Amino acid sequence: MSFNILGRGVACEGKGFAAARGLGGLAALLVSTTVFAAAADAAVAKDEDAPAVVTTQAAADAAMSDALLWADEGQPASPTAAAPAAKPAADNPYDHLGSNPFVRFFTYEKLELGMDAAPVDPTVTAPASVREGWPTVPEATPPMPFTDWPYGGTTLIGDNRTASVDSPLMVAIANTDVGKSLAGLGIQAYGWIDYGGNLSSSTLKAGNAPAAYDYNPNNIQLDQAVLYVERTPDTVQTDHVDWGFRFSAIYGENYRYTTSYGLASYQLLNHNSFYGYDFPMVYGELWIPKVMQGLMIRVGRYISLPDIEAQLAPNNYMYTHSITYTLDNYTNEGIQTTLSVTKQFMLQVGLSVGTETTIWNLGEKKVNLFIQQGLGPDPLYPGATFAKDPGAQPTGTLCARYQSQDGNDDLNLCANGINNGRWGYNNLQWYGLTAYHKFNQFWHISFEFYDEHQSGVPNAKNPEAEYIYNNGGTPFSPQFIPYNAPYLAQCKTIQTLRCTAVSVGTVFYLSYAPNHLNNFSFRGEYYDDPQGQRTGYAVRYSDMGIGWQHWLSPQIEFRPEFTYYTSSGPAFDLGTKEYEKVFSGDVILHY
Repeated sequence: MSFNILGRGVACEGKGFAAARGLGGLAALLVSTTVFAAAADAAVAKDEDAPAVVTTQAAADAAMSDALLWADEGQPASPTAAAPAAKPAADNPYDHLGSNPFVRFFTYEKLELGMDAAPVDPTVTAPASVREGWPTVPEATPPMPFTDWPYGGTTLIGDNRTASVDSPLMVAIANTDVGKSLAGLGIQAYGWIDYGGNLSSSTLKAGNAPAAYDYNPNNIQLDQAVLYVERTPDTVQTDHVDWGFRFSAIYGENYRYTTSYGLASYQLLNHNSFYGYDFPMVYGELWIPKVMQGLMIRVGRYISLPDIEAQLAPNNYMYTHSITYTLDNYTNEGIQTTLSVTKQFMLQVGLSVGTETTIWNLGEKKVNLFIQQGLGPDPLYPGATFAKDPGAQPTGTLCARYQSQDGNDDLNLCANGINNGRWGYNNLQWYGLTAYHKFNQFWHISFEFYDEHQSGVPNAKNPEAEYIYNNGGTPFSPQFIPYNAPYLAQCKTIQTLRCTAVSVGTVFYLSYAPNHLNNFSFRGEYYDDPQGQRTGYAVRYSDMGIGWQHWLSPQIEFRPEFTYYTSSGPAFDLGTKEYEKVFSGDVILHY
């Protein structure tokens, strides 16, 4: 995940501002699409792994149910409270969209303004959006960034219908040959544009770090322009095997957090580009419903499990992310299975090639430049060659999830990215949990705790280890990775060459949603980096933040926030301050 944002010595980021470089074609396509499109997917179900929006019928059902509950609590009902009521065919809103795709797009956008769900087509009788007897779906989008409590590694089981994303782009092209062909296959294309900025008490380039997703202070930036092309399996039905896939592309500042070593990583590791591209999810899925309550098999590159936050903007409570989230695992390449043992209990088992590393790194070697130059023996890596990424090796994941039948409680226990734990590009041995509790219609809390470590990390305090590192005697020496290489460890004593670097993170979000278009989130966090291997500073961090998520429609969202950070020693503004105050925010436009 995005460690060592600064690298060993901050580099000028001027080249990064050439936003049209790298994947310029994709950026241009996405931006031009957004000019035609202003927004999209709305009801993001769970994290990146879930369809970004619930079905129209599901949204209508949720809107009616929630409206009644809010009304019961003495609150104003949702604007869509009456939407599910059948209307005469002549009043069908979809009859007035026109035939021109551009006109249809903007008409649909206008139609959804002020609403919290897609308009209902009274001529369509949608199938049930949740399997009979399945736990209650706890939340709705808007105003939350998910519908189910996030668990990752699979399309939502028990409450996902194929082609269920509320996308203005798909509505716009629905009456074209392309749109009809995609609809016939259950394939959708959609995404969003996310622009953000911040005002900070820090002033140096990259000075906000380890605060993340706004690490450059006092800046306005394209955070992410995202495209999804996908087909999701229908997991409500249990009578036939189904299939799915997802191809995702991202362009913007946020690419640095998902970069995998060996996949277009030259942008971050060779040039420290401010803007860049990545493909965080490229996978296929097979749904086998007859194995207990259902088995999902995912193969490819996918988001690491489990986490209460998410890389992709619409899936996260606030604009910024906690330090805890920023410095753990992001993506894996391999096979991930999710078995619904019962309707309330899931077991997840995976085998990957490591964390933030590509399958072609397996077995790849580099020349030990320290040995080659005859600078002496290398006690860290004695051979003439060493692995390009020691973390690229068979790696296991084991997680278990329990959810209460009423949907109000959820617990995930997980061991993720587990192998021999040797110092790698991001070879984190992650042991932790996430938990959720819904108090009532308005309030819920999310909580995450983890302990992670890497072993055999060279000691930054040891002169010999530092000399070897600086002269090409390790896989991550500056001769191989000039920028943003993983940090060394600040071990307890100067004498030792290596040590185990650990970190402990815990974060919670307390959320209050007064109505269907607004949510307020309070974030509290504690993060301990005793060897400084994750942040570059051997200190403890804490922060408190409050954010407001306001939806103009299911397709347009604003997220202003304020966060106050502290550390036990100078760590902010490139190690010159022990505190930081940041006001930041973004706007997400879906298409």
